[in-house]
Amino acid sequence: MSTSGSSNLERPARRIRFAPSHPLEVFTDAAKAVERLVGIFEANTAFLRARFQDLLDGKEIQGRVRAFYPQIRIVTDSHVRLDSRLSYGFVSGPGTHASTVTRPDLFRNYLETQLSLLMKNHEVPVLIGDSDMPIPLHFAFYDGAHVEGGAAAANLEAPLADIFDLPDLTVMDDSIANGTYEPSDGVMPLASFTAPRVDYSLHRLQHYTATRAEHFQNYVLFTNYQFYIDEFCRMAQDVLDDPEAGYEAFVEPGNLVTKAGETAPSTGVRPDKLPQMPAYHLKRADGSGITMVNIGVGPSNAKTITDHIAVLRPHVWLMLGHCAGLRNSQTLGDYVLAHGYVREDNVLDQDLPIWVPIPPLAEVQVALEDAVAEITGIDGYELKRLMRTGTVVSLDNRNWELWNQPELVKRFSQSRAIALDMESATIAANGFRFRVPYGTLLCISDKPLHGELKLPGMATDFYRRQVSQHLKIGIRALEQMRNMTAERLHSRKLRSFAETAFQ
Repeated sequence: MSTSGSSNLERPARRIRFAPSHPLEVFTDAAKAVERLVGIFEANTAFLRARFQDLLDGKEIQGRVRAFYPQIRIVTDSHVRLDSRLSYGFVSGPGTHASTVTRPDLFRNYLETQLSLLMKNHEVPVLIGDSDMPIPLHFAFYDGAHVEGGAAAANLEAPLADIFDLPDLTVMDDSIANGTYEPSDGVMPLASFTAPRVDYSLHRLQHYTATRAEHFQNYVLFTNYQFYIDEFCRMAQDVLDDPEAGYEAFVEPGNLVTKAGETAPSTGVRPDKLPQMPAYHLKRADGSGITMVNIGVGPSNAKTITDHIAVLRPHVWLMLGHCAGLRNSQTLGDYVLAHGYVREDNVLDQDLPIWVPIPPLAEVQVALEDAVAEITGIDGYELKRLMRTGTVVSLDNRNWELWNQPELVKRFSQSRAIALDMESATIAANGFRFRVPYGTLLCISDKPLHGELKLPGMATDFYRRQVSQHLKIGIRALEQMRNMTAERLHSRKLRSFAETAFQ
């Protein structure tokens, strides 16, 4: 896999029709560099779309058609960097570092920030131009156009793979983020994801959430119950009516956009049925709003959605959900602030070894505890009546209650666990893996080990009383973290020995 796109692909002019080339150019201004990235990407994807349309129109295409992702490249000859306090914004050592880029229009602010830090820290320019990593035809269409469907309708004689580059899983793995990547050409990566890996996730986000990637905000809430989403939708309308809140729009599945001052969506189409993990976005102009996703039940969903949201480089994500209380001293409605996890979800074992600790992040823990105190009106020592900090067990078996009870009690006691769910450890572990700050605040909805099972009548009453307060706490915590500087929130706790330069 080549992060920069400098692979061994040949360019035999007689056999392949290439998009017009864009040689590497030197830039010392981040905004102009990103503008160049946008221009290259738009030109190259437009070339692919035009050739595909020619094919659908019955025009003959000789040989193959190919266009390339743009790349960012930097060459340094020193270990020196100007600001050693930062956790990102610098390369790990002298040499050549590069990464391919997709949708620079979508990532404009992010890229400008990363490039500015990079050039400032090393006092060298960046190079922008074509890479040698082909753009798959499917990813030249931003909003999930059904390429195969169009080809089938046109009764094409030759397979698409004979004409265009198709998605290649060998350049979409997570070896960079996992810390196992070894370059074959000596070029080290600047970012945790290659352009095709990002494109893959951008398309999957549309599929799983029924909202476009452009609507996702930098502060993310995950929940495992629709009750929270219903309350989030209600709260969203209230804050849209408040001009001092700073939110400009609310987006629902189907890309239904309700703007501030309006009472109904002005754009979008309501889907016939909700997607697997519907997402809702309370948007701010600078992307610092709040996205909330109903991930449903289970660690598989939790991994799937965080795998894809991670490419958007959010500033933090939090899990707000229900859990089983494991201590007799807990009562229904109490909160659990996770500071450790027993990872028995099993979905990340190949990517992040089970022996790797998932540490609590002080900035997130403090924000959550302060938010609980503020919203409940209880603080100091009295807060212990309502909230416990401790270890959360995440299992991949929803019917864990049917296991051998003495063995369960023994294991929970040895781990000092105070609560159990199915998703929190996965979300925290993927946050650790992808360098996204994470946190978990759960609410106890049942205590199976102590005879308090989640029964329909009890659950309905519990949800009605507790969901609104829990959600307000999560939102308040995100607002507190939004007031932190990015440098403080994205601390060095999540970075290893030789990291990529980009946050």
